[in-house]
Amino acid sequence: MPEIACSAIYFLTLRGEVIISRVYRDDVGRKMADAFRTEILQSRELVGNPVRHLGACSFMYTRCNDIYILAVTKSNANCTMALKFINSVVSLLKSYFNSFCEDSIKDNFVLIYELLDEVMDFGYPQILTPEILKLYITQEGVKSEKKEKGKEVVDNKATLQVTGAVGHRREGIKYKKNEIYLDIVESVNLLMSAKGTVLRSDCSGRIVLKCFLSGMPDLRLGLNDKLGGDASRAPAASSSAASSKGGQKMIELDDVTFHQCVQLNRFHQDKTVSFIPPDGEFDLMKYRITEGIHLPFRVLPIIKEHGRTRLECNVKMKSTFGAKLFALGVVLRVPVPQYTAKATIQVSSGKAKYDAAHNCLIWKIRRFPGQQEMGLSAEIELVSTTVEKKPWSRPPIHLDFMVPMFTASGLRVRFLKVWEKAGYRTGKWVRYITKAGGDSGGLYEIRCS
Repeated sequence: MPEIACSAIYFLTLRGEVIISRVYRDDVGRKMADAFRTEILQSRELVGNPVRHLGACSFMYTRCNDIYILAVTKSNANCTMALKFINSVVSLLKSYFNSFCEDSIKDNFVLIYELLDEVMDFGYPQILTPEILKLYITQEGVKSEKKEKGKEVVDNKATLQVTGAVGHRREGIKYKKNEIYLDIVESVNLLMSAKGTVLRSDCSGRIVLKCFLSGMPDLRLGLNDKLGGDASRAPAASSSAASSKGGQKMIELDDVTFHQCVQLNRFHQDKTVSFIPPDGEFDLMKYRITEGIHLPFRVLPIIKEHGRTRLECNVKMKSTFGAKLFALGVVLRVPVPQYTAKATIQVSSGKAKYDAAHNCLIWKIRRFPGQQEMGLSAEIELVSTTVEKKPWSRPPIHLDFMVPMFTASGLRVRFLKVWEKAGYRTGKWVRYITKAGGDSGGLYEIRCS
């Protein structure tokens, strides 16, 4: 029996006033919004707790801009599914009128009610994919101005996607050249001591696919993780389809999430990622790794303070990836005191300068080969004052980089197979990219003390 998500959904202002609501089961009513306002909103206990229980009711809510979205139920509902449903509804409404705020909701009452009727039935989530809903629910409820024949074709496609097994891909897609591009993109987060000891590290990755395939292809992807098969069959990286090469180590992935197109039952059976891909670009899989991370760079700083007016800085940076690889866009930011007057910098490669606006030395290297060591030395003159200066806190060094054809986790593609009834030839391209963890909210940092 499917799990219930909620019995009703409410859209409220920051004051707790109901703007729009939809009741899916008769065990709750509009008075639940009043209870939420008086018992939860006015109690100022909203921070860090998106699920609250009052009596026999469960309140699950989130805030987006100036709107609270509240789901209520008296049943033993799946809270995670309810919160996921709320976020999906917000994303759906944004896809229709671009913004999500009190004014946009009031301007689109009819459209929102029509969508709320489609996305849930008696407490069970239904279709939440904007691409499918837009086929038969046009923006602002205006019917399509196409001819009747064209309208009939669109309606048939919508019905097929809603009722068929593949809702994320439409039929009839054709390409003259069938190709698939697979990118494994990883972001490394690091906190290292000044002596080179790793204090904290993790790696967040995602597998991005860009598909230009005709028909309704069935794809199978094999990886060298511990869930994915035998290590003896693991291949090395390739700019085209992955080829077999033994001896690849097996890695353990944490917090793995898949795109909705992945067939989880087949993954549990044969430990391969099987799916019918959407057309275009999408994230097939996301994961995280906390152990066995191969750090692409090691940085050893030595900072000495000579009295109150001079500072000596020496930084050695070594690349640990293969000699045939190289890093691009390497930028090292070495912090200096705020009262710096002048900096004389020498580097073994690249360019360096003193950035007074950000109180740091910026060292840029356009191309950093593997298994190489480079250095920076700087003489920093400080402003001499009679006023007692605050001790310098020595903020950490920040490093940005991108290393093509390298993964810090060691994740590799074992195989990528495409089946389609037309039997066409497919061009397959696999690429690996590792970069500093700025995009994922982390940083690649080295302490100076």
